[in-house]
Amino acid sequence: MEMAVDDFNAQNSECSQLVFNFANYSHGPAASLATYLANKKQAHAILGPLTHQEAALFSDFDDEAYKGIPIISLHPGSTYSTVLLTESPSLIQMSIDVESKMQCFAALIGHFKWRKVIALYEISNSFSNMDSGLITHLSDSLKVVDSSVEYHLAFPPLFSLSDSKSFIQKELVKLKTKNVKVFVVLQCSLDFGLVLFEMANEMGMMGENYVWIISNNMASLLDSVEPSVLLNMQGVIGFKANVNEKTECFREFNAKFRKKYRSQYPEEEGYPSPSSYALKAYDATWATAKAMQKLSGSNSSELVKSILLSDFEGLSGKVSFKNGMLYQKPTFRIINVIGKSYREVSFWSPKFGFSEVLGEHNGVKLKIGNGLGGALGSIVWPGGTQTVPKGWTIGGLEKPLRIGVPARGAFTQFVKVKFNQETNETLIGGFSVHVFQAVVRELPYYLPYNLVPFYGTYDEMVVGVSNKNLDAAVGDTSILAERYEYAEFSQPYIDSGLVMIVTERPRLNKVQFIAIKAFKLKLWILLAVMSMSTGVVIWLNEYVNDNPDFSGSFPQLIGSMLWFSVTVLSFSQRESIKSNLSRLVLTTWLCVVVVVTACFTATLSSIMTVPRLEPSVLNVDYLLRTNAPVGCNGNSFIVKYLVNLQFKPENIKKISSISDYPKAFEKGEISAAFVVAPHAKVFLAKYCRGYTKSGPVFKLGGFGFVFPKGSPLAVDISEAVLKLSQSGEINQLEEQMLISTNCSSSSAEEQLFGLGQELFSGPVLISVKNCNTVIDQRPNIQQNVEITEVV
Repeated sequence: MEMAVDDFNAQNSECSQLVFNFANYSHGPAASLATYLANKKQAHAILGPLTHQEAALFSDFDDEAYKGIPIISLHPGSTYSTVLLTESPSLIQMSIDVESKMQCFAALIGHFKWRKVIALYEISNSFSNMDSGLITHLSDSLKVVDSSVEYHLAFPPLFSLSDSKSFIQKELVKLKTKNVKVFVVLQCSLDFGLVLFEMANEMGMMGENYVWIISNNMASLLDSVEPSVLLNMQGVIGFKANVNEKTECFREFNAKFRKKYRSQYPEEEGYPSPSSYALKAYDATWATAKAMQKLSGSNSSELVKSILLSDFEGLSGKVSFKNGMLYQKPTFRIINVIGKSYREVSFWSPKFGFSEVLGEHNGVKLKIGNGLGGALGSIVWPGGTQTVPKGWTIGGLEKPLRIGVPARGAFTQFVKVKFNQETNETLIGGFSVHVFQAVVRELPYYLPYNLVPFYGTYDEMVVGVSNKNLDAAVGDTSILAERYEYAEFSQPYIDSGLVMIVTERPRLNKVQFIAIKAFKLKLWILLAVMSMSTGVVIWLNEYVNDNPDFSGSFPQLIGSMLWFSVTVLSFSQRESIKSNLSRLVLTTWLCVVVVVTACFTATLSSIMTVPRLEPSVLNVDYLLRTNAPVGCNGNSFIVKYLVNLQFKPENIKKISSISDYPKAFEKGEISAAFVVAPHAKVFLAKYCRGYTKSGPVFKLGGFGFVFPKGSPLAVDISEAVLKLSQSGEINQLEEQMLISTNCSSSSAEEQLFGLGQELFSGPVLISVKNCNTVIDQRPNIQQNVEITEVV
């Protein structure tokens, strides 16, 4: 500010000199100091780190002599676009809008896919009630990246604490117990931030798995602290306002700044470069001086308007105002504290997102997005690792996760719990467990866990996860809407639906004469009459024309006509046809025979290829009408569902094992069994004859893993489930489970595609009886021993 006054006075005559009066904050509250400067020093404008509340308090004084004096706030805290000039018309704010800062926080959090964060901030002064709006703005920005604030904590101003280290340490103890390890420092003074990280480092909260993100109001001032202090902040990331250091005016200002700093603080070892706040202080002073020069002798309101009309290229960027605030499109430098300094890893702007080279914003066409995408350089995290922390911890080597598995499931192919007495340990396996183990191997981090048998129902196991008695649950647990009230589910690893299993019955009552079923009775009669008529007409026409092949006595004539009618059907007649009229009739009939034969073949093939067995029960309504008993897994949700379907509780048999279902069917204890689709697939694979499924009764969400509400582990597990599903590994595990069942695949294929003798037993039996009739009526055949044995 002094440098701006000096530069302005150097460029103007003595009659336009600007007088600079300085008042130290240690002499009293900011509002009182502003009153002192306006009253005693006859100040025409006030510049300094006043908050909106302090400026409002100063404006409320009744003294008309300094009422409405412009106040240019250089406070490093966040500025709210919702604060209008009508609330404090003389306040002009030089800080960046809070929305841009929260968007940068959200962009960092979304880039690394952290789902939960803990927000911290220092209250800007003892009577501020606006800082709570920081959480609202952050929450709104995090929704865009599918994240949220798990917990937030407001610290009182550092100057108000008698023992700041003890107080901060006490609060950090509470935060250390929480599972979320991403800490976002929304707002704090430099002194508060240094104490905060000193205590965090002492308490082991700057190690692996921790994430700390600081805002520009601290990051922009790191150049002015002792390098050794930064050792408490190893791995911290943050953002600070970008300064174009390549311009000639900045280089000149930087040289003057360092020279002036060296002369006033010769005892300092290093000479820092000016921060963005220093540049804004220079620009604010320069804008005020130019406005005062234009309006010499004007009142305060005119001076405020003149300052707000400022429009020039300053050291901090374009200087213009909108709604009483500095209007700049911010660009932040993303920094990472390493050793006794920090390095810049990227740039960020709301328009272009992350970019490792700021020059890409100019001269290169970039796709305009929402500020979430772009490149981000490698970062060294707390603990010295370059692996991105997952941002939360559940369990550990000393306290692994307790994951419940259903121990009383009816289908042990999915979860099997067995106690080995020799080794005195519980063995847990099954398809669901194998899928979970494969999913955990897909996670980018190590997840220690122990599988714990749960001997209650599935609903009770879900409630156990909700009550934190279990950290998660793995098994053949169906995803239901009512269960979402208690817990959260992963992406389903297998599709599901409720189906009904029933016994099979023959589709046709008399399969011995299945060939006759190809045509209706009227068609058979018509074909027989037409065949006889055609044969008789042809035979009589040839007989009249003296064809020697068509001759004989009257009894022979009838037999010959009937035989001719039969042989014509198979084109096997031996008689020659000489009459053209007979040939015309025969040709027409042969065409009809060809068409009828083709239709008969197609129809009979269709009858034989469709399933020859059908469900004994087709729908649920039949079971309800007949008051039939049904069975289901007694530990699942199906019992409650059947009651809702109006099944009487006494008609619902609870079955505890897959092998008990066939026994219940054989004894007539149940007419149908209700199971979920994956269980039905296993049952039909194991008992591949005599049973079929009917349904689905209704669609379900599939089988999923259960987690407490808001658990970030559910997101990572869901992502791993999708990867395994796309790779086909889950399908392979399911196939292995089905292959391990007792029913062989060859017997199932024989049942589906093999034809048995029962389909042709009718025609064969008639043929055998005809043979016996011939033998009975020909004694000479019976006398021949050799022929008799053959027959």
